[in-house]
Amino acid sequence: MAKESAQGYVDDPRNDSVLVYVDGEFVPRNEAKVSVFDSGFVLGDGVWEGLRLVRGRLLALDDHLDRLYEGAGAIRMDIGLDRDALTGIVRETLARNGMEDGAHIRLMITRGRKKTVNQDPRFVLGRPTIVVVAEYKRPKPETKEKGLTLFTSTFRCSGPDVFDLRLNSHSRLNLIQALIQAIDAGADEALMLDPHGFVASCNSTNFFIVRRGELWTSTGRFNFKGITRRKVLDLVRAGGGAVRETDFTLAETYSADEAFVTGTLGGITPVTRIDGRPVGDGRPGAYTRALAARYEAYITGEAAP
Repeated sequence: MAKESAQGYVDDPRNDSVLVYVDGEFVPRNEAKVSVFDSGFVLGDGVWEGLRLVRGRLLALDDHLDRLYEGAGAIRMDIGLDRDALTGIVRETLARNGMEDGAHIRLMITRGRKKTVNQDPRFVLGRPTIVVVAEYKRPKPETKEKGLTLFTSTFRCSGPDVFDLRLNSHSRLNLIQALIQAIDAGADEALMLDPHGFVASCNSTNFFIVRRGELWTSTGRFNFKGITRRKVLDLVRAGGGAVRETDFTLAETYSADEAFVTGTLGGITPVTRIDGRPVGDGRPGAYTRALAARYEAYITGEAAP
């Protein structure tokens, strides 16, 4: 059974005693609770963001807030706080936990507690539920060295008329099903196709391949609105590299020279096997390593974006 994950991190005992923000209160993690009538618990009705704290700086904060408020607006949910107030809650959570570096923050907002357990948002009793979980998380170095193995799932990424992945909704069941299928096949993560059979993304990250010195990724029509994805594309273009945001097939993926995934926590993580086939020579490639180093320099403030 594969044990790596794009969401994997180095275990840190300090996380046992973190304080969690739940609707105006800071409580020990073991006491952090929401109602069983909460919209998020009942039907996954809400939006969220994952942020990363590096050397006192919340990476791409404005980008994350843009996506959060856009998603909330799309589902007609009034967060009830402006950007400065919401940012203040995140920063206060970090301050209460004494966190200045190496933290990952999950900001979760649901439609709030309901009068009864049903689908109708008109049964909400009051304001949204806001939860902030901050933990010490550092990507596992062995995953970066070994690379991830992927399995192509039969579960597809959906179009925005079915389920818009760019909303960053709490609902993730189809993606979890894809991941379970990959795990059962002995892989680490799921590679997912779009409704037309082209490569879209992985179950929790954006996917890239390298072919003859060019960086390829999907058009973005059927996958996450990845902030790290966009930053990586910007870095490559700023350095004069060739980028294609295009439809491509599994056959083109199998013959790629290199592959990797991007996400907030892991940054850039190599992919070394797909559906049992080695990618390139089966090891993290030179292009991926060099780009990962450039991205690391960017997020630590050692280089301009």
